[in-house]
Amino acid sequence: MEKSPHPPVLITGGARRIGLALAYSLLDKNIPVIVTFRSEYPALKVLQQRGAICLKADFSDNAGIYQFVDNLQSVAPKLRAIIHNASSWLPESPDTPPEETLAAMLQIHTYTPYLLNILLEPNLRGQGEAGADIIHLTDYVVERGSDKHIAYAASKAAQDNMTRSFAKKLAPEVKVNAIAPALVKFNADDSETYKQQALDKSLMKIEPGEQELIDAVHYLLNSRYVTGRTLGVDGGRPLR
Repeated sequence: MEKSPHPPVLITGGARRIGLALAYSLLDKNIPVIVTFRSEYPALKVLQQRGAICLKADFSDNAGIYQFVDNLQSVAPKLRAIIHNASSWLPESPDTPPEETLAAMLQIHTYTPYLLNILLEPNLRGQGEAGADIIHLTDYVVERGSDKHIAYAASKAAQDNMTRSFAKKLAPEVKVNAIAPALVKFNADDSETYKQQALDKSLMKIEPGEQELIDAVHYLLNSRYVTGRTLGVDGGRPLR
């Protein structure tokens, strides 16, 4: 692979689904990529063959976040961007104490991006005005709430708010934005009934696919002016 003039883009949870599609799209543009993973996935071998750096990371507690940052420093003293893609979608359940559900959601969606943004600030700075980016992948439920995923929605709302705070803190060197998707891609085991119900919840009534998010990410990376904003990629679902 031809050596890229760009520092790498860090994608948390980049070994499957949206994170993996983003990694491939960046590699296609000769932009180096670092992906984090917690569990082994078949795609990791392909990513490594294509030149991506794959780093195992456990963000389930703060010690794991600090350990990851230590491991990253020798690999990437500078970062072109951080894309906060790592996520979990835990519902409230009578089988799990509610405080455990909330703690888990806050850990992955709030503590992890908060600490990574602060700890990796030196890696992002020093590349000129609008020279680096942070992108939080949040969720359309930030606007509407969710009666079945209360902790999830609250933790994503906190991440969305951090977008504006970090934009203030890091400007003009680092742009900080969020993308709030609704349905992007169905799972292989989703039933036809579920698919139709999900499609009916948006104005556009389609499964848009990963390319919609890829295009949104590249738009934000290429902009030199947009910061502190949340870009909805939701088919008009909040309006239903």
